[in-house]
Amino acid sequence: MKAPNRNLLWARVFAEELALAGVREAVIAPGSRSTPLVFALDEQPEITVYSLLDERSAAYFALGLASANGRPAALVCTSGTAGANFYPAVVEANSAGVPMVVLTADRSPELRESGANQTIDQIRLFGAHVNWFVEVALPEADPPDIALRGLRTLAQRAVSAAHFPQHGPVHLNFPFRKPLEPTELPGDRQTDASRRVNAPFVRMLQGRRMPAEEQVAQAAAVLAQAQRGLIICGPRTPDEPAMADAVRALQAACGFPVLADALSGLRYRDGVIRGYDTFLRTDSAFPGPDVVIQLGAQAISQSLEEYLNRAAPEHWITISSDGRWLEPNFWTSMHLTADPAASCHALAGALEGRALSGDPSWGPRFAEADAVVRRTAAAFTMTRWFDGAVLAAAVPMLSPGSALVIGSSLPVRHLDQFALDGPADLKVYGNRGASGIDGTISTAAGVAAADHTRPVTLILGDVAFYHDMNGLLALQRAGVRLVIVVVNNNGGGIFERLPVARFEPIFTELFLTPHGLQFENAAALYGTAYERPVGRAAFEEAFARAQRSAGSTIIEVSTDSKEALAARSAFLRAVSQTDKG
Repeated sequence: MKAPNRNLLWARVFAEELALAGVREAVIAPGSRSTPLVFALDEQPEITVYSLLDERSAAYFALGLASANGRPAALVCTSGTAGANFYPAVVEANSAGVPMVVLTADRSPELRESGANQTIDQIRLFGAHVNWFVEVALPEADPPDIALRGLRTLAQRAVSAAHFPQHGPVHLNFPFRKPLEPTELPGDRQTDASRRVNAPFVRMLQGRRMPAEEQVAQAAAVLAQAQRGLIICGPRTPDEPAMADAVRALQAACGFPVLADALSGLRYRDGVIRGYDTFLRTDSAFPGPDVVIQLGAQAISQSLEEYLNRAAPEHWITISSDGRWLEPNFWTSMHLTADPAASCHALAGALEGRALSGDPSWGPRFAEADAVVRRTAAAFTMTRWFDGAVLAAAVPMLSPGSALVIGSSLPVRHLDQFALDGPADLKVYGNRGASGIDGTISTAAGVAAADHTRPVTLILGDVAFYHDMNGLLALQRAGVRLVIVVVNNNGGGIFERLPVARFEPIFTELFLTPHGLQFENAAALYGTAYERPVGRAAFEEAFARAQRSAGSTIIEVSTDSKEALAARSAFLRAVSQTDKG
């Protein structure tokens, strides 16, 4: 390796080792101080470089990439407030367990606290929201070999730390003095021979955490004695086929109903209960479980949470691959840190041939209640057009193997309650770690960039769309295609569900905050096709056209949040009356 000056040598050594560590994407937010890193990453043939102008959008784009392909992208910016604009996406990556390697360029240390332009304190900028932070050494004119070996090792360790002991972001801060460009600097070392031939400098090997026999035996004894058990697959349950097979094996062994969250990856598999958010609201006498097995994070459904809190299960077994605590009501009685699929198979094997104590009417009761909700929802959403009906219409129209990115706030709740049919292998993504509404378009663009052959649909609310209109530029700059459905209820419709809605005029003025915006001009500004259908039939036609189109399309659906709230109440009454009938 040759380089014209110390900064380029430093950056090239690091970028080369990132590629050897398996990094395949770099997302650049342009700036001056990061010039050595940008040149070095762009020179790596294995790394695809995306340039996005807005730092917040760039960070969420990297988040979407990593969410979809499971490996961290390098995320690069200049010094000053640029890195601060990464903060929301870094928080989400930490909360959601998404790997990310954040590289902030910085002024040299002597310029801190000096009044120098575009210089802030970037040391531990993201606080506790990263797995690891390193202040990288300042490049030297003639670095000793140990420094270059350390830099290569640092790149490998950074990628490893984004995966282990738990997935999440890491932050490396790179100070540079000028010159930043690849201009020759007399006296600077120009070569490095520390790279190993055709191999990473160090291989960071991570094994799977397998459940111990004693742990499996203890958990299996609890399951065997259960009268009424549930398997709850929450958001971020691993969505690979092996996980679906493992859950089916455990369900067959213990007979527990499987309740699959909309973001679990298992939602539309056969034999899964999907309508629980509704029937647990309408049937207050529904018996509670004495045993719960939790996979993934806490489910979206508030009615499920309230139901489980009323039931106060005697045993709650949480299975987590990395030991992350994801059960905020603290019912957990056994926390198993082990590979979830392997744990499910092990428990199924331990129950084989054992006499079970389960209530034989338990599973059928869930299946019957679920069937009532699904039939009622199908009929109800065909005759009423409201926010939830948009989800119910769109999801079954998605093609097998496609991806859906769902906005936080109301859209994800409507997905959970009303979109009860869809392709079995649908991949569903949402920023539900910290559950912010910012960066949603950019996240979806990142998901699309992870696999350019896979159709990706984004459904989000109007406020989330407004928050990230800058993200629409990523569609052009990254060369990706999205179908975007904006459910525009003119403000923060989620607040209609809260007690504060009774307090006017402050509710409308400071919570609902109607904006009066329509987004046709935003579509025109960013060169995206636009449709604004009225009614279900027109929406389905527009949605079908958009799915067939070679380019991106924004479909804006105007709704009324008060009408949507009334429709939801009417739907709950319809289910309740069907139950009683």
